[in-house]
Amino acid sequence: MIDTHAHIYLPEFDADRDEILLNAKAVGITKILLPGIDSETIHALLQLSINEPGFVFPMMGLHPCSVKENFEAELQIVDDYFVNPKYKFIAVGECGLDYYWDKTHVDLQKQAFAFQIKLAKKLQLPIVIHSRESIDDCIEMITQYKDENLRGVFHCFSGDAVQLEKIISLGFYAGIGGVATFKNGGLDKILTQKHLSSLLLETDAPYLAPAPFRGKRNEPAYLTYIVKRLSDIVGVDEQEITAVTSSNANQLFF
Repeated sequence: MIDTHAHIYLPEFDADRDEILLNAKAVGITKILLPGIDSETIHALLQLSINEPGFVFPMMGLHPCSVKENFEAELQIVDDYFVNPKYKFIAVGECGLDYYWDKTHVDLQKQAFAFQIKLAKKLQLPIVIHSRESIDDCIEMITQYKDENLRGVFHCFSGDAVQLEKIISLGFYAGIGGVATFKNGGLDKILTQKHLSSLLLETDAPYLAPAPFRGKRNEPAYLTYIVKRLSDIVGVDEQEITAVTSSNANQLFF
C-alpha cells in the first residue's frame, strides 16, 4: 500500500513518530508521501524524508489555509527549494483552494494556486490539490491550465459523481481516504469498479481518521480500514484494491 498523503512530520507525532512508522511498515505500507504546508513546517518535513529515505517522500507547496498577505514571499521559498539541487521533491503541493475555514483571502488563494499550477507544469511534476468546499473552482482552474504537462490528484475527494467524472476526464486522480468510511460520506453512492484506475489511497494523517477511529488522531497504518471499505464499495477484493492503487500512485509520482 502507498499512503499518498500524510502529515506525519507535524508536532502531533513528535512523541511517537518512530512507532507510527513501524506501524505503517507492519501493515504493508511501502511508501508515505508528505505534502508541504508552508515555511514553518518545511524543516520537519525535510528532516523526516532524510531520516527515512526510500520510504518517506517529500512534496513542496503552499497550503491554501496558509495563504495570507505574505503569500508571495512564501511562494518564493517554495520556488527556491525546487531549484536547490540538494533536494528532490516528488510533487508540487499541497495547494489549491479552501472555502471552509476562511474566505477572506480567496483571491490570494487563487493567485497562489495559479502560481503553483504553472510551477508544476514547468517542473513537469504532479500537483496535489486541496479543494475543501471549492472543488468546482479547482476543477475550473485546472481546466484553464490543462495541457500534457499538467497531471495530479484531487486529494481527499469528497465530491459528487459529476465532479468525479470531470476530474477523471482531465486525466487526474481522486485521493480516497477516511471519508469513504464515514456513514454519510457519500462516496459509497458514486464509486464503482470502473473508477479504480483513477483512485489513490491516502490518510491525511493526523486528520480524517477512518471509522472506527473517527475524531481521533489518524495514522498511515489506518489505511487498511480505507482499503477494506473501498473493497466493500466497489466489489473488488482488498488485494486488487492495493495493487491497482499502488500502480496508480507509482505511475503518477514515480
